[in-house]
Amino acid sequence: QVQLVESGGGLVQPGGSLRLSCAASGSIFSINYMAWYRQAPGKQRELVAGITSSTITNYADSAKGRFTISRDNAKNTVYLQMNSLKVEDKAGYYCNVRGSDRLLFRPFASWGQGTQVTVAS
Repeated sequence: QVQLVESGGGLVQPGGSLRLSCAASGSIFSINYMAWYRQAPGKQRELVAGITSSTITNYADSAKGRFTISRDNAKNTVYLQMNSLKVEDKAGYYCNVRGSDRLLFRPFASWGQGTQVTVAS
């Protein structure tokens, strides 16, 4: 079983910055892909950014140029640096981690509990 703990959300003014963190723990053999999704009230959950084990990244168009995803493999942690935040970035942000477990090398996909980001003046 793999657990994810997220942190770093909060209230920030437009134009401000936040850094989200998500640490994975448990029966982990390898982590292939780590990503951040977000979900605003009344909307579907959408991919914000993802990063592979070889640090290839992908971003939603809305995140390009403002957000940066990174990972620390030694800590099984993924980060999302969010700059130039806009009101429309307000949402619950969820970490998603995919990999193989340590026991039988079975694939897993785990979600964090979510961290709220509010952008308001």
